[in-house]
Amino acid sequence: MKPIVEARELVKQYPGTPEPAVRGVSFTIRQGEIFGLLGPNGAGKTTTISMLSCLLEPTSGSASVAGFDLLRQPAEVKKRIGLVPQDIALYPTLSARDNLAFFGRMYGLRGTDLRRRVDRALEIVGLSDRANDAIEEFSGGMKRRANLAAGLLHKPEVLFLDEPTVGVDPQSRNFIFENVRALNREGVTILYTTHYMEEAERLCDRVAIIDEGRIIALDTPQGLIDSLGGSIIYLGLPAQPDGSFVEQIQGLPEVKRALYKDDRFEITVRRIQQALVEVIAVFNRADMPITSLKIMEPNLETVFLLLTGKQLRD
Repeated sequence: MKPIVEARELVKQYPGTPEPAVRGVSFTIRQGEIFGLLGPNGAGKTTTISMLSCLLEPTSGSASVAGFDLLRQPAEVKKRIGLVPQDIALYPTLSARDNLAFFGRMYGLRGTDLRRRVDRALEIVGLSDRANDAIEEFSGGMKRRANLAAGLLHKPEVLFLDEPTVGVDPQSRNFIFENVRALNREGVTILYTTHYMEEAERLCDRVAIIDEGRIIALDTPQGLIDSLGGSIIYLGLPAQPDGSFVEQIQGLPEVKRALYKDDRFEITVRRIQQALVEVIAVFNRADMPITSLKIMEPNLETVFLLLTGKQLRD
């Protein structure tokens, strides 16, 4: 499918900061896909979305949405996108219906069309029965759903969702997931930012991992996981082993990679059960004590840990 969003070497440097928040980010989003931007808080996800939605001007680089350039044609870009920000962008004393009507008028909707769009958006997010209640009476999850409804009123081609499940209960989170899937089935292209790896694995067709303002990996979730090549065994040791011992571990049939760093062995293996038998046998023969053992099955958080050396939620 053809790209509907293209980011080309986007850079954002905030005044008075030593380092850019976003450093040369490039990616394309295909029409009709759910594209994830996965990274810890402060990685540059919100800044990237803010540039793509014309809220921030890039320091350098360029981007386009549906063929329209962000800098030269921002009005055309805004017509085609919906933005659901991380912070709740609603008036707390107004009802859900009045909030949506207000935002609908900002999109140029009027009369019967506006009322129909508001009713439909409330129906999509499951708030029809609370349409006339004030937002301040809603739970956190309901506020998130109303926030999502506001981004859907004008039927955008591309929907930007910035951490839409932060601080919500499991029921509301699942409701949002179902909304995202349903909207995508209706043809809406979605850019979904998150620091929850399980969300990216569950929802996204492709995922870009971002850290410290840079894209460090981009593939399907399974493609990223497969790039690890297997499970990882972490073994804590009381002292650093010599080179010949490391070579013994590296030479085992089920071991793909073995390295010693930060007082522990990091061993990537093909089949975990067979590998454990082989590795423990080598340690026993050498009378080498093990102070800790941890097994990590491949997932997106493991990918992030290996690429950056830190936890996804750091």
